[in-house]
Amino acid sequence: MENAGWSTLMKPTFRAIVVLLFARLTIPAVVIAAAACLGTTALAIETEALSQLRQQRSEAARRVRRVIFNNDGDDHLLDGPASVEAFLAKRTTPLLDSQVDTIVYCTSRPFGMFTHNTKVGDVLTTKVGFAGNRNNIVGDLVAQGTDPLRIMVDYGHKNRKEVFWSMRMNDTHDAAHPPDKPQYYWSTFKEQHRDWLFGSWTKRPAHGAWSGVDFAEPTVRDFLFRVFEEICRNYDVDGIELDFFRHPVFFKTVANGGRATTKEVAMMTDLLRRVRAMTETEGLRRGRPILVAARVPDSVGYCRDMGLDLDACLRAKLIDLLVTTDYFRLNPWEHSIALGREYGVPVYPCLTDSRVKGESRFSRSANESYRGRAMNAWAAGGDGIYIFNCFNPRHSLWWDLGDPTKLRTMDKLYFVTVCDGSPDRYLANGRQHQTVPILTPGRSVSLSASQPWIVPVAVGDNLALAQQKGLKPALTCHLQIPGVSRVEQLRVKFNGHALADGEVNGGWVDMPLQPAWAKQGMNQLEVSVHAAEVASKSWDLECVCTEELSAPWVRGRGTSSTSTAMRDGALVIADKGTEQGSYLYYSYPWGADPARTAVVEATAKVVADKSAIIVANGVAEQEVRLYPDQITTRHAGLTYAMDTTDAFHTYRIEIQAQDIRVFVDGVLRLDGVGKFTHPASSARNAVLFGAASSNETGEASWRAIRLRSGSHLLNDVVLSVRYH
Repeated sequence: MENAGWSTLMKPTFRAIVVLLFARLTIPAVVIAAAACLGTTALAIETEALSQLRQQRSEAARRVRRVIFNNDGDDHLLDGPASVEAFLAKRTTPLLDSQVDTIVYCTSRPFGMFTHNTKVGDVLTTKVGFAGNRNNIVGDLVAQGTDPLRIMVDYGHKNRKEVFWSMRMNDTHDAAHPPDKPQYYWSTFKEQHRDWLFGSWTKRPAHGAWSGVDFAEPTVRDFLFRVFEEICRNYDVDGIELDFFRHPVFFKTVANGGRATTKEVAMMTDLLRRVRAMTETEGLRRGRPILVAARVPDSVGYCRDMGLDLDACLRAKLIDLLVTTDYFRLNPWEHSIALGREYGVPVYPCLTDSRVKGESRFSRSANESYRGRAMNAWAAGGDGIYIFNCFNPRHSLWWDLGDPTKLRTMDKLYFVTVCDGSPDRYLANGRQHQTVPILTPGRSVSLSASQPWIVPVAVGDNLALAQQKGLKPALTCHLQIPGVSRVEQLRVKFNGHALADGEVNGGWVDMPLQPAWAKQGMNQLEVSVHAAEVASKSWDLECVCTEELSAPWVRGRGTSSTSTAMRDGALVIADKGTEQGSYLYYSYPWGADPARTAVVEATAKVVADKSAIIVANGVAEQEVRLYPDQITTRHAGLTYAMDTTDAFHTYRIEIQAQDIRVFVDGVLRLDGVGKFTHPASSARNAVLFGAASSNETGEASWRAIRLRSGSHLLNDVVLSVRYH
């Protein structure tokens, strides 16, 4: 009884001591110090307080979040003078009565630069250099005693909206500018620690951008931890988000083409442990929990290879909310949701602007497309919808996507693939972790007569339920197949049901199907063509280079050493540098059938050094190199001496099975029977032409290019659902 009475008497004093201790120590240190000062009773009280905080955190993690709005923080750029009202009006106040329950607000710019009032990093106050001469009001707000994050937190609390602060863990938007002419995003941290960057302006890494920082350096992780700590101490945020997807390279090991080592993975896990301990310290101090969200690629294997042990972090309860995907997806939504369920963590599928190029009739940015994507996420079991890179606060999606009941009777578009960004961009052979199909106008597939192309199509609508409720949904399968003039040229099945009716409309084949044939979840589509239709084709694509090429051609990124220009009626592609990544090619995903003859003809005149034409059919590939005094093959050991600079010559490349032949002006010059065997990189099936390679220079003028793949190309598949 004496102990109980003493405990009751001392409890307020003890909590004050705990708060003071937590301000400086980690949780284990607090436990030891408190126990030493006040004995086992004090330890029990402290343990109870921490247990209560964790219970509150668990309850807060499971609150309803219909729509989460990721605001990248560019609303600090106004067209007029600084004011809190104008700042909020740009992206926030119009959302007051929307389905947005949570705002994830990002003040982080490339590593070390911020738009909140920080003492750890740099505050972005410059007013020079922003597109459209927009007014950066961060400095003005700081002078008024506030900043964008503080305004957002105050607004959220006043209007019962949850506010998270987001840190883009290794943002590299500053990579477009050389350090001697730095962009406004170039931070003091990067200037002082250039050796910790992935590379330099002239020495680019294989993956990611040169301006990324190496998390293997302890100072990098310490700096980042102090940023998180400062936020949690100075701002009354409901949570913090660790955005591992913008941009997802964290170690030089990975940037240089490897995988994160076991030691590096442990470093990242330790950082998250420190962040969790700190949020509990600050949560006890302020009397309510601070949640931790993470936005990550939707594959445990991909995350592990890039340096994040997602399984370990979830198991150790270091993450409260899981957000998955960005510009590429690796797995169906069900994969991430099952992972979250395993560890009791809510999962929010991320819908972002797709950035797919070459679209024609149907747009992935259309309202109907966003509805279809959201319906798929809800049907898969998502806890809410997370929106990234969509900033119009008056867009209908903020009022529609968070309510699956409302969505059930709204028109939708379902695409096979919404985002086709490359997982290989950030991780060597990252595509090995990808299980979802890829089909976009820039990533076509070839249709065979002998073997149907089979692809899953996710449909979030419960059409059987819709019909039971008296609705009459109309479904149409739309296939973009240039060159098809009659529906009878195709064989199409949906879940085993043959689609025979329809019409051809501007390169699209529209085929209606019965609602009863489609099920909620994954459906199966089969497409093939009649052999006679493939054999009768002429050229798939003929291009006279009288101007810069556009879709369906895709221009490579290049570097500051590469360029394109129009000169004397031809497209000049040049590479003047030898740094990593210094080359420039145009590519077209022709989807060649390895069993049939595929042909490329390019009319070109070499100016200097090396240019090339690359052909790949998904099985093998070959680079035909054009030098001033000869043409060669990179992998087949073939050479023909000639003057490629005296005039425009037509180079015809034919491939079939394991054979390659190169004709110059109609005459066979390189006969590679049995020599087309070098494996295609990442199963590439495309034609590329352009200048040089990283360690070489080159320049050539290109007058025309045309090609025939030996197959019909399927560029896109869209399933439309219309309600009457």
